Amino acid sequence: QLVESGGGLVPPGGSLRLPCAASGSTFSIYGMSWYRQAPGKERELVAAIRSGGSTNYADSVKGRFTISRDNDKNTVYLQMKRLKVEDTAVYYCKASRTTDYWGQGTQVTVSS
Repeated sequence: QLVESGGGLVPPGGSLRLPCAASGSTFSIYGMSWYRQAPGKERELVAAIRSGGSTNYADSVKGRFTISRDNDKNTVYLQMKRLKVEDTAVYYCKASRTTDYWGQGTQVTVSS
């Protein structure tokens, strides 16, 4: 089970940190990623972190977002800085190995 939190309303230029807490004892072997889906758009990959720690990012968030993981806490984080209106979306956490597991999503709204 994956549970995202930390979403909310933030003005342009602001910051948010989204945690995604996972249940189970094998968190460290999963690749973890964050996706987002804006109204009327397809779900898109935002950032991913592999079990070994390597990361990749969508071009639209490079230099502004950072994905990290704490295997002791079974948690993956998405630190978002210099938020833009176009970052408004529901953000989803995904765990991947042989099967994909999704969280329920958390709403991020960037607006003045």
